[in-house]
Amino acid sequence: MPKTFTIELPDDAFSALRTSPDEFVMEMRLAAAIKWYEMERISQSKAAELAGISRAAFVDALSRYDVSAVQTSPEGLEEDFRVALGREPTGGDSE
Repeated sequence: MPKTFTIELPDDAFSALRTSPDEFVMEMRLAAAIKWYEMERISQSKAAELAGISRAAFVDALSRYDVSAVQTSPEGLEEDFRVALGREPTGGDSE
């Protein structure tokens, strides 16, 4: 079930941002979702859900915010390929 929150803002916040209250709420949801995705706290699909948009629209928004749609390091990507190919993962406790 969705939750509703109340946020107090200065009276001139919407004019300073040149946006309506509804547009501000949508932009704030998107900005929060993008930041949490960038910090790797949530998945792309969860971020899109939080922003209230489709996953494709979320990926488009990532480029507008200059955030990569791929949130993995080269090492992490290599590890994913190793697992996908059925090879032993690198690292871990082996010496």
